[in-house]
Amino acid sequence: MKVQKLIYITFLAILLGCTVKNSEPSKVESVPASASKTPVDTADFTNNFYDNEPTFDLKMLPLTVDGEISNPGVVDFSKLPVHSVIVKETLLDGTAGKFTGAYRYDGYSLFDILNEFRLNKSNSEEFKPIIDLYVVVESQSGEKVIFSWGEIYYPNHLHDILIAKSVMRIVPSKTKDMWPLAENSKIIAATDLITERNIENPVKITVKSVKMTFEVDRTIKMFYPKFDVYADGKMIRTISDQPVGFMEITYETIFYGRGRGIHSTTPFHGVMLKDIFKDVTSGSKTNIQTGMLVVAALDGYRTIFTYSEVFNRNDQAESLMIYEPQNEDGGAFTLFPASDFFSDRSVKSVKSIYFDTEK
Repeated sequence: MKVQKLIYITFLAILLGCTVKNSEPSKVESVPASASKTPVDTADFTNNFYDNEPTFDLKMLPLTVDGEISNPGVVDFSKLPVHSVIVKETLLDGTAGKFTGAYRYDGYSLFDILNEFRLNKSNSEEFKPIIDLYVVVESQSGEKVIFSWGEIYYPNHLHDILIAKSVMRIVPSKTKDMWPLAENSKIIAATDLITERNIENPVKITVKSVKMTFEVDRTIKMFYPKFDVYADGKMIRTISDQPVGFMEITYETIFYGRGRGIHSTTPFHGVMLKDIFKDVTSGSKTNIQTGMLVVAALDGYRTIFTYSEVFNRNDQAESLMIYEPQNEDGGAFTLFPASDFFSDRSVKSVKSIYFDTEK
């Protein structure tokens, strides 16, 4: 009996160690009343770094979805699963970033939020693919940020864009820095380097398609020797040869399409698209929040990327521009987005690239 009693006491001690740093009652009472009831591993009993601090609930507002969909309405958060992301939030400050804190956010992904809103593209008769869609997320104060449809539904890592309902500090074990906490719900883009798209109090999502017209002809020979670069409606330059002065990158790939499945397992070699454009665009707050690139092919195929998913990544999953003048079926320039699971936003025979901001 003594052995059983000793085992029981030891077991209780381990359980208590998962929730408090020591036996002092004040450690438990120090958790603010507004904190969530999520268990806190203050004793580092597990290997999880992201459950060591209290989780705080954020004030949520009703969220509506509208635009190019057939069933607009208010989002029912109670039906959605909760996902978590970890972020190092950093805002613009001159030419560099100003770090504001490291956090775990829990909330509802745009993937899930938009999942049952049925698309009704305004340009579907001209161009049926959904890769020219994007969404505008608007805050209660009128601030706007954009996300491409591909950024939400095509990436290798899903559920990285959340409407956050709670937050936890990720506190350094030595410095014990207690980063400031948000009080209101936020849109969180976990793959952004500069986190200017993480705006508070999102209340509206509007689904849109690119308002540009391209002649579609899927019967022509797919080879084009150059592409034109446009910014704010003006042609900046024409690129007709291998871009020089940039580092070339090789990505090992499994090139897999949503419709046709496996295309190839051969690597892609190219230069980063953001390097080619670095003198055309700036890392301004406006560009980070609402900038977009429209990439169009010779046959009228087109897709959209937000500025942030090309120029503002923290995961080094870059978009490559590949130069293959010997490729008579898809050359001379092909765009390859390494961040995507599907190959659908890879554009062969690139004819033009347009940079603009959401108006």
